[in-house]
Amino acid sequence: MPNSAPPQASPPRALRWAVAGSVIVMIAAGGLFYYASKLAAAKRLANHDEMLVTIESHRCAPDTLTVPAGHASFRIVNRSDRAVEWEILDGVLVIEERENIAPGLSQVINANLLPGDYSITCGLLSNPRGTLHVTPTAASDAAAKARPSMVAFVGPLSEFRVYLSSQGTALIKAVSALDQAIAGGDLSRAQALYLPARAAYQRIAPAAQRLAELDNAINARADYFEKREQDPDFVGFHRLEYALFQQRDLDGLAPVAQRLLTDVTTLKQQLLAQTLPPEQLVSIVVRNLNTLGDVRAASGEEERYSHSDLNGFAGNLDAARKVVELLRPLLSTSAADLLPTLDNALATFDAQLNGLKVDGTYASYDSVSTEQRQQTADKAKALANALDAIDPALGLSGL
Repeated sequence: MPNSAPPQASPPRALRWAVAGSVIVMIAAGGLFYYASKLAAAKRLANHDEMLVTIESHRCAPDTLTVPAGHASFRIVNRSDRAVEWEILDGVLVIEERENIAPGLSQVINANLLPGDYSITCGLLSNPRGTLHVTPTAASDAAAKARPSMVAFVGPLSEFRVYLSSQGTALIKAVSALDQAIAGGDLSRAQALYLPARAAYQRIAPAAQRLAELDNAINARADYFEKREQDPDFVGFHRLEYALFQQRDLDGLAPVAQRLLTDVTTLKQQLLAQTLPPEQLVSIVVRNLNTLGDVRAASGEEERYSHSDLNGFAGNLDAARKVVELLRPLLSTSAADLLPTLDNALATFDAQLNGLKVDGTYASYDSVSTEQRQQTADKAKALANALDAIDPALGLSGL
């Protein structure tokens, strides 16, 4: 009688659950992409002028766009495996951007665009850039002719230049001290000096973020690089933050600190060399606060290793307060009724941040509750909305 084959052993229960779990995860991921696409399509139906851009791992599609001058809306759908940003660039200058678009989801960028050719980023900083053509219209031609006299803005813009100079000097001094601590092998001192250096950068971040390449060298997060934290192009503040607070190791960090010192020195020079149009004085601060409200306050992604986000938020508030201070004389004449709204929004955001201090210093952001984070985000957005009313009040809207 032939031998019968031994019965096959059933796979272990844990293995069966693991396989089932993997299938569920794949189905869920596919569903998330499908849902994002459907949501984007539904929103395009509601706004037929909204242009869809899909970011994939190493490109965006389409990578060439054409829109008429004026208001334009772009829905950016992220089909890559990491958070990405999308920017509109005029040479080295950032015109509009949206940071930290999560995988499988989408965000909308609204921009007021003048005629001309612009570049667009497509996910990773190493990816090829796309092109955005903005064609002139009768409205854009009329807006150019109706541009208000710039004489009234000479004073505020000159004073903002002085602000950038003094804050740039403070940033260089703070980064120099940090560089010396790292070179001396003093980890605890370097950790302590990272915070004031980072806050000094945030006070000029709205202007610095206009300089795309330099800002990427100084401020880019690991997600925007192919190999994340291990990528050789990952330098700047967040590379130092990663080593100081996560690795807690200064080995090989001295060249990164020296590079950062060189870059912030160049940053000050370039900020003073660039012309800032009056309509961008407020818009750069609004964009920064909207990013804070939409992404940074809610997720804490900006300072993910040190959890020092609140120090940065305070630096952003300082920049907003400075812009209001510079424009107060013009607003007192042209839009005095707007000033109480601005002052209230500044005070409310300030009170929110002060309420998150412990023994006179800002709390670690990982100890801040979800509700407190949302309150902080809401107050940042409220301040951005209040500031957004300044340009129309001064005749700068639509330029």
